[in-house]
Amino acid sequence: MQPTQPTPPTDIRPAQEVRLPGVGRLTLKRGAMELKGFFRTKSQFIVIFSLPAIMLMLLGAMSGSRQGLPGITGAQILTAGMIGAGIMGTSFQNLGINITLERHDGTLKRLYGMPMPRTAYFGGKIIQVLVCMVAEVILLIAVGVLMFGVKLPTTVTQWLTFTWVLILGGMACTFLGIAIGSLPKSTRGANAVITLPFLIVQFCSGVYIPFSDVPWFLQIFASIFPLKWMTQGMRSVFLPEQAVVLEPAGSWELPMVALALGLWCVVGLVLCLRTFRWTARDS
Repeated sequence: MQPTQPTPPTDIRPAQEVRLPGVGRLTLKRGAMELKGFFRTKSQFIVIFSLPAIMLMLLGAMSGSRQGLPGITGAQILTAGMIGAGIMGTSFQNLGINITLERHDGTLKRLYGMPMPRTAYFGGKIIQVLVCMVAEVILLIAVGVLMFGVKLPTTVTQWLTFTWVLILGGMACTFLGIAIGSLPKSTRGANAVITLPFLIVQFCSGVYIPFSDVPWFLQIFASIFPLKWMTQGMRSVFLPEQAVVLEPAGSWELPMVALALGLWCVVGLVLCLRTFRWTARDS
């Protein structure tokens, strides 16, 4: 008598497929990680996020009224300039230093070897920059309004100008920050290579003093970079109309502001694509 063969199961179901998270979900998770890392790092939080507001409070308290222009104070001019500098600090300076550190400590190399879309990494960086930039601008506006009598925009046109200057300036400085992160040869040189040029451009771009008080040759130098155009756009939003006489051209030149910032967005993107590396040069 032959042994009975086992009856094969009739209900055979295929194993459930494992779905990997999508690019959008990974980007949001990466953005949350970037934000946690930024606010947990005391040096970044103090130097990049808190320092502009502290400088505005200190320098604004020492500035007086602008002679010949009643109702316009140095603190109001400084507020508009510091908003532009805050946008550049939370994008250009922050990204440049962070990407340099991540490249030289091997973080970028490890991320490159993971099954994560490359766009998720850059998307996370953009989310972190966007959140910090908006928070920085709100903080600086609050200091200017509460301490120095800065008036909020009262027309739709002014708010639209504020929005497109913020977006174009933030995009341009974000691309430039990613690109300049490939320049330092070591982590020790990151602050010097990135922060020092940023400080020089601030003093030439009308951040701390009216742009008309900057020597003419430095005005030409500053006009090459996006910070000058961001501060000019913000002055058109937060200063009274009579303050336009402080501009060397005698007008806010908003079409030129848009053109310059738009060109820097294109230039910054091209530099990103040509210079970004996942590993250090000495790897």
